[in-house]
Amino acid sequence: MKTLFTGIQPTGSLHLGNYFGAVKNWVKLQHNFETYISIVDLHAITILYNPKDMQKRILDLALNLYACGIDKEKTTLFVQSEVPGHADLTWMFNTVIPIGELERMTQFKDKAKQNKKNVNMGLLDYPVLQAADILLYKAGIVPVGEDQIQHIELTREIARRFNSRYGKTFPECEAYLTETPRVMGIDGENKMSKSKNNAIGLLESRDDIWSKLAGAKTDPARIRRSDAGDPEKCNIFSYHKLVTPEEEREEIIHGCKTAGIGCVDCKKRLLKSLFNVLGPIQERYSKLILEKKEIIEILESNAEKCRKVAKNTIIEAKEKMGLKPVWKI
Repeated sequence: MKTLFTGIQPTGSLHLGNYFGAVKNWVKLQHNFETYISIVDLHAITILYNPKDMQKRILDLALNLYACGIDKEKTTLFVQSEVPGHADLTWMFNTVIPIGELERMTQFKDKAKQNKKNVNMGLLDYPVLQAADILLYKAGIVPVGEDQIQHIELTREIARRFNSRYGKTFPECEAYLTETPRVMGIDGENKMSKSKNNAIGLLESRDDIWSKLAGAKTDPARIRRSDAGDPEKCNIFSYHKLVTPEEEREEIIHGCKTAGIGCVDCKKRLLKSLFNVLGPIQERYSKLILEKKEIIEILESNAEKCRKVAKNTIIEAKEKMGLKPVWKI
């Protein structure tokens, strides 16, 4: 069975973009691969954050992932910083990749612009740590969105350079694009993100979500109730594509084009469809939150498992590089 690795930053509770853009896909794939999902807190500290919030964010993310359907038995969910091999392998990889390759990374340029007061070495080295995350477990499959393709290509390049210099050690992983690579925010202009204040959270109440949908942008051509519209130009309909059954979507398309239904009616239908998905997630979360101690124990046990896997990889890499392979857990 091939190994799958993916990571997610600990931002706390998830939103629709996280779920449909990544997590739903992981839930499906976990049955076909040896699956590792890392809560990548080392990546998260490359931008300014409140240290007092970090542990809460990590635990809340774990609860969210399990509530979404990540299987405790099938998937190894763990916290990145609890496995020293991630940082160790990053340093080894730093010696085989030219700095120019990192300076060309689109995401580094974007993050440097967004964090002008904190353009640190971690931002530049981010994709090398990501490569170490993946190759520490010799993963062959990495489910990502389109914005991460460049980083996966760099991971493949790092594996090639290491293998060429020191002998065959690491696989050249493959990017596995998610079925829904980009979910727009309720502003209809930017990718859904908490930082953009345009997200719908998986755990939000029906009333809170309705207040967001009520003011969300629709097809600009529909100024009046009687105006015909084009669903493909409406951000609300993009959400219907994610949660509403096909037969009902066809009714909405017809109603929109003929002005048979108004935007408010369309949003009410969306709210109902959304809670067909969110209801079970919220119900599972409400049970899991009462089992925090067990979840923490699972994360600790999984970290122990990962340290053992990482130890073997680090020893192998050290031997290939001519370093003394003494590495304690």
